[in-house]
Amino acid sequence: MRHTLVKHISRALLCGIALTGPIGCKDFLEEQAPSNLTPTSFYTIPDHAEAALASVYASLRFMGDGAGIFSSNWQLLEALSGTSTTETAQNSDLNNLYGLVHDGNTAHVVNYWNGLYRVIANANQVIEKVPGITPMDAAQKTKIIGEAKFLRASAYFTAVQLWGDIPLITKSQTAASDDFLPVRSSKEDVYKLIVDDLTAAEAAGLAWMDVSGRANLAAVKTQLSKVYLTMAGFPLSKGASHYKLAADKALEVITYANANPSVINLFTTYEDVHRESTENRVEHLFELQYNTLVAGNPMDNFFPNFKPVTYNGPGGTGSSVPTAAFYNSYEKGDLRAKDQAGYFYTTYYTNGNGAAFDLGAPYVFKHFNRTANGTAGVAGSRQNNLNVPQIRYAETLLIYAEAQNEVGGPTQAAYDAFKRIRDRATLTTPALGAYTQATLREAVWRERWHELCYEQITWFDMVRLRKVYNEKTNGFDNFVGHINLSSNQALQEKHLLLPLPKQELLNNPNLKTQNPGYPGV
Repeated sequence: MRHTLVKHISRALLCGIALTGPIGCKDFLEEQAPSNLTPTSFYTIPDHAEAALASVYASLRFMGDGAGIFSSNWQLLEALSGTSTTETAQNSDLNNLYGLVHDGNTAHVVNYWNGLYRVIANANQVIEKVPGITPMDAAQKTKIIGEAKFLRASAYFTAVQLWGDIPLITKSQTAASDDFLPVRSSKEDVYKLIVDDLTAAEAAGLAWMDVSGRANLAAVKTQLSKVYLTMAGFPLSKGASHYKLAADKALEVITYANANPSVINLFTTYEDVHRESTENRVEHLFELQYNTLVAGNPMDNFFPNFKPVTYNGPGGTGSSVPTAAFYNSYEKGDLRAKDQAGYFYTTYYTNGNGAAFDLGAPYVFKHFNRTANGTAGVAGSRQNNLNVPQIRYAETLLIYAEAQNEVGGPTQAAYDAFKRIRDRATLTTPALGAYTQATLREAVWRERWHELCYEQITWFDMVRLRKVYNEKTNGFDNFVGHINLSSNQALQEKHLLLPLPKQELLNNPNLKTQNPGYPGV
């Protein structure tokens, strides 16, 4: 943890240098510019709290950072799922993920660990330091701390799902800290912190939605419902009690949305899922914020390899493309699989706005920005400011449908939430009476695979369910032994967890052993 934690914890605290020397005006020379930030002058006014919180939000963008040639960190969770493959095969680390032969040296694994603990470290600073700022409006203080706890909880939620028992760090650290070389805490303890943080965020006075992109009540409640849903499944296996918690929490969001459909709802069209003008609104409960003035949208590895779909001409990498089997698994007539109308495209316009041409295969359209790249007869802005969805209302509905079905079988409310997803896809849904608890369970799972694909969600479903969608049978296989059609490799027991980064094991002997099945140090 040495490199991960210390390097980033105090980067905002800049110490001034006192200038001394045997010359006149010594007192003048020893004065420090009032704009310099020191450990004692930062976290003293409300603006410092806002700036520190902004750094936590900024650190979330590690997901879009590069991971070698033609690859980004976000591909970690897509390559493992088996729903995508590559047209380039020029990145050995990405190839190892697709081939399920990744280890503690794989760049994406290392970058995710470092990125998540950077978010945690920055959030810990806010949570620890902001309470001492005086004077500061109490409501503003509570809100900032609540947002930081939401972000910390979300980072720990990702980390515990990826690695299992992990270091649980809740205070800012220095080399002199007692837990500078932390031990791994149990999954139970990590989940307790996650629930406590999200519960605190829920009570922090956040608005239901926030068009600025900051954390909001709908996102917090949906994230908490998702945490409960995950705790109900593997590896904690808490079962019925936590399915009930998940259903109840998701229902709070649905109830508000039903009463305020212009505030929270499903978008009318799939185009709105990847339109700049709809960011942080309606269906987008929480997103990673991108603007080319700071950081442009990082999803261009979804562009097809060397096909001129943008203003850049034939320049895409195609390092993440749908497998034909997954694309073909959509039901006939599913709008989500229709060219340019749903989440895929099979044709586009030369250089973004020229003559239409056939791509020769389906590609992911869900993160494609027409405003930036161009569309029929309209040149692109060349500024890809599209945000990346993290929590959509579509997922809230599917969480409720799954959890409520586990609690009480196929109730009308669970069926209605599930059917709303299918209605937008223009699919015919059998009547409620046609479903048993078992058949509705798998129907909801299929909708999660088809609705939430390529949003860094599918892998976590595979781990919590210990089940994987089989594109050929339209059913579900056990996780262990399932063949990922992206590589024709079988998932093994060890793949339920990622390996700890090898350098972390070398730096911190308190981490003890590597996760089972992976080579140690």
